[in-house]
Amino acid sequence: MIPQLSLLAQTSLEAGKMGTLDLVLFLVAVVGVIAFGIWQGRKESADAAESGGAAGYFLAGRGLTWWLVGFSLIAANISTEQFVGMSGQAANWLGLAVSSWEWLSSIALVLVAFVFLPKLLRCGIYTIPEFLEYRYGLFSRIVMAVATLIILVGVPTASVIYSGAKVISVFFQGRMMMGADLGDITIGCWIIGISAAVYVLVGGLKACAWTDLIWGAGLIVGGAVVMSLAFGALKSADPNELIGTKVSNSSATVEDLQNASAWERFTLLNEGKNGEGEAREGENMAGGKLHMVRPIKDPELPWTVLLLGIWVPVCFYWGLNQYIVQRTLGSKSLAEGQKGIVFAAGLKLIIPFLVVIPGMLCFNLYSKDLRAEAVKKNATTMAEVGSTNNKVYPFTENFAAADPAQAAAVITHNAAVADAPTDIPAGAGAKELLALNEGTLAAAQAKLIPTGTKLIGYDYDAAFPTLMRNLMRPGLTWFVLAAIFGAVVSSLASMLNSAATIATMDLTHLVKKDMSDKATVYAGQFFTLLFVLISCLIAPQLGDPKFGGIFTFIQEFQGFISPGVLAVFLFGFLSPRTPRYFGWVGILTNAVLYYAIKQWIGPALADNGLWFAPSVSYVDRMGLCFLTVVVLGFILTLANPLREPVKLPVTDLIQLESSKTAKVWGGIVIVATILLYVIFW
Repeated sequence: MIPQLSLLAQTSLEAGKMGTLDLVLFLVAVVGVIAFGIWQGRKESADAAESGGAAGYFLAGRGLTWWLVGFSLIAANISTEQFVGMSGQAANWLGLAVSSWEWLSSIALVLVAFVFLPKLLRCGIYTIPEFLEYRYGLFSRIVMAVATLIILVGVPTASVIYSGAKVISVFFQGRMMMGADLGDITIGCWIIGISAAVYVLVGGLKACAWTDLIWGAGLIVGGAVVMSLAFGALKSADPNELIGTKVSNSSATVEDLQNASAWERFTLLNEGKNGEGEAREGENMAGGKLHMVRPIKDPELPWTVLLLGIWVPVCFYWGLNQYIVQRTLGSKSLAEGQKGIVFAAGLKLIIPFLVVIPGMLCFNLYSKDLRAEAVKKNATTMAEVGSTNNKVYPFTENFAAADPAQAAAVITHNAAVADAPTDIPAGAGAKELLALNEGTLAAAQAKLIPTGTKLIGYDYDAAFPTLMRNLMRPGLTWFVLAAIFGAVVSSLASMLNSAATIATMDLTHLVKKDMSDKATVYAGQFFTLLFVLISCLIAPQLGDPKFGGIFTFIQEFQGFISPGVLAVFLFGFLSPRTPRYFGWVGILTNAVLYYAIKQWIGPALADNGLWFAPSVSYVDRMGLCFLTVVVLGFILTLANPLREPVKLPVTDLIQLESSKTAKVWGGIVIVATILLYVIFW
């Protein structure tokens, strides 16, 4: 039994320190697995040299078995993007509802296995944009390749580097190595970026796949260990301190918590009345955290996104996202690829129990630590408040609730800068302070006064690292941290390899079509170095609260391409007479429309009372864009159909017989997903 834990203890530098044995085992594990991956990658490259070194480097020689595909998909997907971003959103108000990204992905994966994958493997392609050339023409391929590279390098790649560095900075606060403070976000970004670049440079996709096998299994075990320790800590925590973290409309009392089991405490603190109340910033959104359906005014995941919006990014991500699909393109056969995808779909069902629930537990146990992390993050901005700079500063409701005096100081500063007199009533509550500040910000915006960094009440992205720091014990720390660090490096390596593949096969080969296999591999290695440099320069900036948390940042910016690409590919798969120019027209139309809804149309609708929420959720925004591009596709197909249907190439390099076993298990996965929604609806 873990000794009783105090929520009032602020961040402890000693809590996360590893002993010498843990540190040695951590380094041995990380270096050993990476070395194993490089060995496997180089062996495959040597085996594939005679038949095509490019296929060996970029597609693992098209020889991945189902279990390598499955674990590789999970390890490439589950990284600190989830352990930091998704766990952070769960610690905030979304709670279990954020699991929709995982559970609906299970159904999307089954769809990909039997609709998308057969079409893609049949063409024998290296990259997703390559399919567009066969179906729509060269210009469509170039448009998607360029758009994909910009988003891939600038958003998920940089985000994984940042979120991995976040774990290092929170867990290793105060630790020095070669004169460098490992608690520095920037240093952590470069450590992770260089680590990933090393083995993808040498081993290619095969190295990624073999290390993914180990990291994927370790990640699941490590997440289970953290969750188990967190429930143990919850059981032994002081009910008088836990009660302060319950959701706003929970009826739980200290007496209820006193003799409750760990799971009963968890439900008492986080269960509210389903669907009731107004969405608000902060950790205790009315309606509770244990329901999959959020109120219609939820700013992130209103229930409307389940109808269409959320299906757009999950289908795009698992079926048309290069760094994920590249694993399936490297499958030994269609049947092996389908079995691997369905295996990954089954694993996705357990991820929320290892990522989302621990995030909620962290707020229950260590809300004071999350507050302390926010204070550190706010320190630079608060130093600017009251100075002579000509900026105004937004803040969240929970910032005002946590420190009304600081909130009042920010309002006073903003009012002075904007020359907008305001009266702060004595004893004003958080909502009132937030409303007053919004008024000063509106006055400042009208005068084109620049806006500074948003001040936050809790650093929710620190939730999972905080759990690790406070719960890990000697003998366990090295394993969990190695699994998470390895998953970060593995995901990053996968993204770098995929970005390099697109840059090489979709762009460089267009300039120099007669490149040898050796030159092609060298080009891929060059782009790997270039992209890791760019991403490491971008990553440290992502801690700014204006991005709304790392998970939201990733999903929202993917929306500039995902709805358009999904619509274009669906027409490419299912409508052979759709005109070729629809490929690039659909992608560009989506990008323009998505931006217009985000910046102008959505706010205008909300301001005039023509939308049911304060703003259009970025997920609903994706759904609207997808529908628009689909309608455009139908109009163009009816108005200007091709005289002859497009005939796609068929490769003889891959066995294209479908797997009956995968179909059965795919059906089981879909039924299990539906049951989870029924249980937590």
